[in-house]
Formats: sequence, structure tokens, C-alpha cells
Amino acid sequence: MAALEERYSSEIAGVLSCFDRVIVQGTLPKLCYAEGMASYLKEQDVRLFDYPRWAEPLRDMIRENAERMAAEEGVEIEFMRKTSYRKDDHVARVLEKRGKAPGLVCILSAMESCPSYRPWHDKKTHVTMLKPTTGHCLHYYFYFMDPELGLCHLRVPTWAPFRLQFCFNGHNQLAAKLQAAGIEYSMMDNAFATVSDMATAQHLADAVDVARLQAVLDRYAKQCCPPVKTLEHGYHWSLMQVEYSTDIIFRRQAVFQPLYAALSHTAIHAVKPDHVATFLGRKLTDAYAGELGNNFSTRIEGTRIKHHMGPASIKMYDKFGLILRVETTANDVSFFKHHRRVEQKDGTTAFKLAPVRKTIYSLPDLRELLAAANRRYIEFLSGLDDPSRGARDLPKVSEPRQENGRTYRGINFFSSTDLEVVQAVARGENTISGFRARQLRTRLPYHKPGWISRCLKRLRVHGLIKRVGRTYKYYLTDLGKRVIAAGLALRELLVIPALAGTK
Repeated sequence: MAALEERYSSEIAGVLSCFDRVIVQGTLPKLCYAEGMASYLKEQDVRLFDYPRWAEPLRDMIRENAERMAAEEGVEIEFMRKTSYRKDDHVARVLEKRGKAPGLVCILSAMESCPSYRPWHDKKTHVTMLKPTTGHCLHYYFYFMDPELGLCHLRVPTWAPFRLQFCFNGHNQLAAKLQAAGIEYSMMDNAFATVSDMATAQHLADAVDVARLQAVLDRYAKQCCPPVKTLEHGYHWSLMQVEYSTDIIFRRQAVFQPLYAALSHTAIHAVKPDHVATFLGRKLTDAYAGELGNNFSTRIEGTRIKHHMGPASIKMYDKFGLILRVETTANDVSFFKHHRRVEQKDGTTAFKLAPVRKTIYSLPDLRELLAAANRRYIEFLSGLDDPSRGARDLPKVSEPRQENGRTYRGINFFSSTDLEVVQAVARGENTISGFRARQLRTRLPYHKPGWISRCLKRLRVHGLIKRVGRTYKYYLTDLGKRVIAAGLALRELLVIPALAGTK
């Protein structure tokens, strides 16, 4: 990223990273499982087959509460009959008339699927139980203009176990912080076009107050879902989906548009599966069986390139022809791993690498992991955005080099043996912690160890790789990253298609 900023320093107005969309799920711990719900009903002296009768008054309580809130705020509850109805468009129209004053904006309702339970009696064991099932019930969408989070909404089902969903946008939250701090800014949709103090804005974006967020979530849950007071259980809030974006804000479309066109069309060819794994902080092994790939699409807003690996993805797209956005999304935050305290089965704790917990208190750690993914992707793009730089270095590594009276031939990207070595060295997982000769031997099993050692020596002499201290571990140099990216791109995008066209 530093290379990109340095090259276009006069044209970049600033770089800003913050959470984008965050979707949080609220569950009542004792009622979110069939066994827990059955246990609770027994404590309340309610027969399991009376579960629907027990839930009906609570359903009516939510409906009456929604109607009361609508009457007090002077809004109507809009029922959405079509699944294609865009809630965001409706809310935008309401905000144009209403303004952005804090408080309830509107209430929408729709019939949607929800988790539920059904009573079941096993005739063989004579055991009565609750089984999880899926049904349909009325859902309310309460949209608020919150003083701290900006525009946000809470989705409330009217049927037990009352699993909530809360959604807010980190850019709106940051806008509220900037306004409170007296920092001038302008926004286009959910992106900042200008910020008078970018350093302070980044500091405010990095400050994640999870305890305050939980207080806001608990307040809206009690306000919009009154059964939580009757059930005497507090909500547990977990992360369903988290998006973290890095915006590079350009001053002129004339500079950004050609750059973005080159980046997007080159990245779709240059980014390989092992690169995607590296961006997301993972190592791609032969045992990985999940879905992994790239996707390039053209939208009304512009083009978008998306790389996905299982429940995580990293996207690049332009916003309004001025902002380059790189965004990492986690639909399951446990996909990412970090070092933390882990409780063992024997009751002891150990500090080890483990998946990120789904609780909202993982947001600070998740911010660092997703920001690192964005940074790795932008650093990769920095080697692609100006192919002429790498192309100028290609002749340096193509010519023979001498060291201690011995000549080492150059690197030929159109030689099958040299290409094998270069591709093995440039694998994405090698950029995380380096590589050793034995790792290359597993990738190049048809070559003898001595031949691989000589190839490593040749790469070192040409400055493409460097050894770590007195160890036998190697890593790619900046020159190596530039030259290999340019050489592979030149081979795949220009030479090979040209040769194919001559047949």
C-alpha cells in the first residue's frame, strides 16, 4: 500500500479504514436450543404440547408494542408483500422527508421464515420433547437514527425463540464520531469523499467500544422486543457478518479510472487460489475442500472483482469513480484465527492459535485481522498497478550474473523448468512465513535436491530471494515480487494469447 500511496501521493486525498456493514445476532441462551426451551417450559409448568399456546401471548405483545411505537412517533407500519421490495430505498425516501434527527425512522413488516420448535412424542421411548423446525411468522424491521451508530435497524420476529438481528454501518458510526469531534467531512452514500483530519478520523475508526455497543443493543432489544422482560433472560450478541473496508480516496476521476481499469482486469488473471488464501491469512493445503475462486462482475455502480475462500471473501470495487475500496467480508468470523487464551478440556488454559470467537467482544481482534487482509491485497496490487516498473526490471534478471568467478544464467519465464521454480517460490503461503528447500522439493518432486539447491542459489544471485539470517529459510525480495508478478502477467496476458491467435 505504501508503494501505491507513494506513486500517486499528489492524487490521493487520503486512506481510511473502518468497519462497513456489521450484522449481529441476538439469542436468548436458554431458549435457543430445543433442550433449553423444553427445560424452561417445564420450570414454568407448561406442557410441551402447549408450546404454541404459551408463545401466542408473547407474539401479541410484540405486535401491540410495534403499533404503540408507530402511533407515538407518527409513522405507519409498512407491510412488504414482495420479496423484491428494497427496504433501503424505502428508508431513503423517508429520510428525505423526515431528516436525520435521532429517533425512530420507520417500521416495516414482512412474513419471513424463522426458527421454531414443534412438540414430539416418541411412542417407543414414551419421551415427549421439542424438535427444532422452521416456520413463518411476522417480522418487524425497526429503523432508527441512533446518535452513536447513525442509521441502523433491528429485525424482530414475533415467534419464540425471538432470535434478533441488528445491523449497522461502521461508516455511519464514524460519521457520528466525526460530527461529535467537530471534524468536517462529506460523504457519498457510505463512503467518505473528504475528511479535514484524516489521522484523527482513523484513530476514531480504530476505537471500538464493545461495552458501549452492547448497551445500545440491549436497549433496543428491550424497546422493540418486550417479551425479553417477561422471560427474564438477557440477550447474547454474536457476530453474523462483518465487513471491513479500506478506502483510497482520489482527487480526480481522470487519474483513478485508468488505474482502476488496469488493476481490476489484471487482478482477475494474476490472483491465484494460493494468493487468495494468503490475503485472508491462511495457508492453502491439499486437504482444503472448500470453495475458492474469483468473480468479476459489472454493476450499475461499476465493476467489481471478488475473491472468495469458504465463508470469507475480499472484494475490490470503485465507488463514484473516485474511491478505490478493498473490503474483506467474514460470514463466519471463526474462519479467521489468532493467538488467544484457550481453555483446555482439563480446565487449564493455554495461549495458542485458535479461531476467533463469535461474540461481539471479538470485534477489536477482528478489526486487526481484516485490516491485515486488506493491506496484503493492496500490497499485491501495488506490484501490478504499474507493470512498466516490473517490466524494466525483467532484463536485469534475464541476463547472466557472476559471483566468485562463477556465472549463473538468467531467469527465463518461458522455460518450463524456470517457470516451475518461479511459480513454486511465488506461492501465496510462502509470503506468510517464508519457505525452505524441502518445501520446494514437495512441489517439484521430479527434480533432484541438488538441482533445487542450485536454482535457489541462482535466484539469490539475481536478487529475487533472500535468506533469513544464518537459517535455511528464504523469502521473496521486493525486486522478486515485482519481477515475478510482471513476468507472469506478461506471459499470461500478452504472449500466450498472441501465440494462440496465430494458430
